[in-house]
Amino acid sequence: TRAVPLLESLSVEHVVADKSYDGDRVLERIHAQGSQAVIPPQINRKVQRPYDRELYRERNRIARLKQCRRIVTRNDKTARNFLDFLHLAASMILFA
Repeated sequence: TRAVPLLESLSVEHVVADKSYDGDRVLERIHAQGSQAVIPPQINRKVQRPYDRELYRERNRIARLKQCRRIVTRNDKTARNFLDFLHLAASMILFA
Protein backbone atom coordinates (compact mmCIF):
# COMPACT_ATOMS: atom_id res chain seq x y z
CA THR A 1 0.00 0.00 0.00
CA ARG A 2 1.11 3.58 -0.59
CA ALA A 3 0.29 4.66 2.95
CA VAL A 4 3.13 2.72 4.59
CA PRO A 5 5.99 4.86 3.13
CA LEU A 6 4.12 8.02 4.14
CA LEU A 7 4.01 6.85 7.74
CA GLU A 8 7.79 6.40 8.01
CA SER A 9 8.57 10.06 8.71
CA LEU A 10 5.55 10.58 10.93
CA SER A 11 5.91 11.13 14.67
CA VAL A 12 2.51 11.85 16.21
CA GLU A 13 0.49 10.58 19.13
CA HIS A 14 -2.60 9.57 17.09
CA VAL A 15 -3.16 8.69 13.45
CA VAL A 16 -6.77 9.38 12.49
CA ALA A 17 -7.97 7.91 9.19
CA ASP A 18 -11.04 6.34 7.64
CA LYS A 19 -11.87 2.66 7.12
CA SER A 20 -9.91 2.41 3.89
CA TYR A 21 -6.67 2.52 5.93
CA ASP A 22 -7.71 -0.43 8.12
CA GLY A 23 -5.03 -2.77 6.82
CA ASP A 24 -2.72 -4.92 8.89
CA ARG A 25 0.46 -3.44 7.37
CA VAL A 26 -0.67 0.12 8.03
CA LEU A 27 -1.75 -0.66 11.58
CA GLU A 28 1.52 -2.47 12.32
CA ARG A 29 3.54 0.52 11.07
CA ILE A 30 1.52 2.95 13.19
CA HIS A 31 1.97 0.86 16.34
CA ALA A 32 5.68 0.30 15.62
CA GLN A 33 6.19 4.06 15.70
CA GLY A 34 4.49 4.33 19.08
CA SER A 35 1.37 6.03 17.76
CA GLN A 36 -2.23 5.03 18.38
CA ALA A 37 -4.36 4.20 15.35
CA VAL A 38 -7.78 5.85 15.41
CA ILE A 39 -9.17 3.97 12.44
CA PRO A 40 -12.57 2.27 12.53
CA PRO A 41 -12.37 -1.40 11.54
CA GLN A 42 -13.90 -2.53 8.28
CA ILE A 43 -17.16 -4.44 8.59
CA ASN A 44 -15.70 -7.61 7.09
CA ARG A 45 -12.93 -7.97 9.72
CA LYS A 46 -13.31 -11.21 11.64
CA VAL A 47 -12.16 -9.60 14.89
CA GLN A 48 -13.47 -6.08 15.37
CA ARG A 49 -10.79 -4.09 17.19
CA PRO A 50 -11.64 -1.10 19.40
CA TYR A 51 -10.87 2.53 18.48
CA ASP A 52 -11.48 5.93 20.07
CA ARG A 53 -14.87 6.93 18.66
CA GLU A 54 -14.82 10.44 20.17
CA LEU A 55 -11.44 11.26 18.66
CA TYR A 56 -12.58 9.88 15.31
CA ARG A 57 -15.61 12.21 15.36
CA GLU A 58 -13.24 15.18 15.67
CA ARG A 59 -11.95 14.26 12.20
CA ASN A 60 -15.22 15.56 10.77
CA ARG A 61 -14.36 19.13 11.80
CA ILE A 62 -11.27 19.19 9.63
CA ALA A 63 -13.20 17.66 6.74
CA ARG A 64 -15.76 20.47 7.00
CA LEU A 65 -13.03 23.10 6.86
CA LYS A 66 -11.79 21.56 3.62
CA GLN A 67 -15.13 22.44 2.02
CA CYS A 68 -14.01 26.08 1.96
CA ARG A 69 -12.03 26.44 -1.23
CA ARG A 70 -10.20 29.50 0.07
CA ILE A 71 -8.72 27.45 2.91
CA VAL A 72 -7.74 24.48 0.76
CA THR A 73 -6.02 26.56 -1.92
CA ARG A 74 -4.53 29.09 0.55
CA ASN A 75 -5.12 32.06 -1.72
CA ASP A 76 -4.40 34.61 1.01
CA LYS A 77 -1.11 36.46 0.60
CA THR A 78 -0.26 36.74 4.28
CA ALA A 79 -0.33 34.20 7.08
CA ARG A 80 -2.39 36.61 9.19
CA ASN A 81 -5.17 36.82 6.58
CA PHE A 82 -5.17 33.04 6.18
CA LEU A 83 -5.46 32.53 9.94
CA ASP A 84 -8.22 35.15 10.19
CA PHE A 85 -10.26 33.41 7.50
CA LEU A 86 -9.59 30.05 9.14
CA HIS A 87 -11.05 31.41 12.39
CA LEU A 88 -14.05 32.80 10.53
CA ALA A 89 -14.74 29.50 8.77
CA ALA A 90 -14.34 27.55 12.01
CA SER A 91 -16.80 29.89 13.75
CA MET A 92 -19.33 29.47 10.94
CA ILE A 93 -19.06 25.68 11.20
CA LEU A 94 -19.34 25.75 15.00
CA PHE A 95 -22.49 27.88 15.01
CA ALA A 96 -24.18 26.33 11.98
